[in-house]
Amino acid sequence: MSKWPRIPVAAMNTDPRAYSPISCEFHDLLETRATTHAVTSVVFRNDAGDVERRNAVVNDVFARNGEEFLVLDSGDTVRLDRLLEVDGEKLADY
Repeated sequence: MSKWPRIPVAAMNTDPRAYSPISCEFHDLLETRATTHAVTSVVFRNDAGDVERRNAVVNDVFARNGEEFLVLDSGDTVRLDRLLEVDGEKLADY
C-alpha cells in the first residue's frame, strides 16, 4: 500500500512548462531508488525536449513550488514529469 494519497494523473499537458504530477506508484519507485542508493538507469527529456539517459545514483526526490524533482549524483536535477523510464519501468505504464 502506498504511503501517498492517490491523485489522478493529469492528461499530458502541451505546455512544456506546466507540471503534470506523476503517479504515486512511480513516485514510490523513485523514493525506493533514493533510499537504496543503487546505480539507476534514468531516461528523461531535457529542457530542449531531447531524450537523455543517465546511469546514476538517485540522491533525492523533492518538491518545490508545486513541482517535483529527482536529483542524480551526475549533477542532473530532473522534473519528474519529464521522466520516461527508470530501470526499465516506463512512466507511461503507471
